[in-house]
Amino acid sequence: MADKLKKFLNVLISALLIVQLTGCGTILYPERKGQRSGRIDVGVAVLDGIGLLFFLIPGVIAYAVDFNNGTIYLPGTFRSSLDLKNMKQVKFDSKHCTTASIEKIIKEQTGYEVKLNQNNVKVSRLKSIDEMMVSFARVLPQIQNNRVSLLNE
Repeated sequence: MADKLKKFLNVLISALLIVQLTGCGTILYPERKGQRSGRIDVGVAVLDGIGLLFFLIPGVIAYAVDFNNGTIYLPGTFRSSLDLKNMKQVKFDSKHCTTASIEKIIKEQTGYEVKLNQNNVKVSRLKSIDEMMVSFARVLPQIQNNRVSLLNE
């Protein structure tokens, strides 16, 4: 009888730990990593809560990891500070521009000095404001100055 109870408890604890492991949004939704805010995914929160209910330390760790990685948030619910009404557009002729002249335009318009030849800088040719918004959405919230866009005429 004691052996059966011991075996049952082992299976129960193993099953609960497996549920807790899959309850972690980082494992379920790795593509969500990097989100900073938004609406909380109830499914991930409940699964993390189950871990918290049965196993205090793993549950706390699951919540901490999911909030830290941003995987507890539903995708597409991030509210950015990018506002088209406050955005200044600067038009220029890209056929006659160099990297140095673009750096100068950015410095003049924003007051920020940038170096476009650094490893952490990506330069892209975009055809519309919509393309720019999609590109910005991919890198938000890393954008520090989002008030100037450069448009090709």
